[in-house]
Amino acid sequence: MKRLIATLLAALCLAGPALASSEGPAWDKFPKERMNDMAALQNGAKLFVNYCLNCHSAAYMRYNRMRDIGLTDDQIKKNLLFASEKVGDLMTVSLNPKEAKEWFGAVPPDLSVIARSRAGAQGSGADYLYTYMRTFYRDETRPTGWNNLVFPAVGMPHVLWELQGEQRAVYAEQEDPHDKTKKVHVFKGFEQTKPGAMSKADYDNATADLVAFLQWMGEPAQNSRVRLGVLVMIFLAVFTVITWRLNAAYWKDIK
Repeated sequence: MKRLIATLLAALCLAGPALASSEGPAWDKFPKERMNDMAALQNGAKLFVNYCLNCHSAAYMRYNRMRDIGLTDDQIKKNLLFASEKVGDLMTVSLNPKEAKEWFGAVPPDLSVIARSRAGAQGSGADYLYTYMRTFYRDETRPTGWNNLVFPAVGMPHVLWELQGEQRAVYAEQEDPHDKTKKVHVFKGFEQTKPGAMSKADYDNATADLVAFLQWMGEPAQNSRVRLGVLVMIFLAVFTVITWRLNAAYWKDIK
């Protein structure tokens, strides 16, 4: 029950707008090669079901669509099917929307296309989510005890804190470049205060897998579309050469 309540609070985070302007800290680049890594997508699916699907639905996705990332129906049933009975069911949650709104002030947003909706001037939605999930830090002034670098005053706790551990944000006071009489707080980095179950590198990899799955879920046919696009471009290039040579052969005797 404690885990469910903590996870439900996560809904408040993604319900708000993302920082999609050029202001704020720069977003880290999501490792795009994960999109072609079936093992990474499968691990991302596992993380999503265990840590996100408690309160966030993915109502436009069916469990059996994960066959596309190399999972069998039996594997889906044994490892991912906790909130439903059939692999053909939609990835919904049992949380009552009315109760959620009463408890938290907002209905947990559906995450089916969350990666596509968070794109901004600083990068893709995957870049935003990859940065967001790695920049939680302890802040005792917040109701949940957590804050986030790219989403200040975030309303959700850090649901992956057991994996990442706890860290605090380190700031330094510097002269305001626009007003020499003022001082501004500048973010300098994070300081680990409590270790998690994973090392920093392992947590970054796990986060990348989760974001890869969220990105894939927004458009499951994305990899097929890209491969088909490459084949079409190759065909057009070859066809252009053939057409050019045929045209030259047709007009060679005409002056």
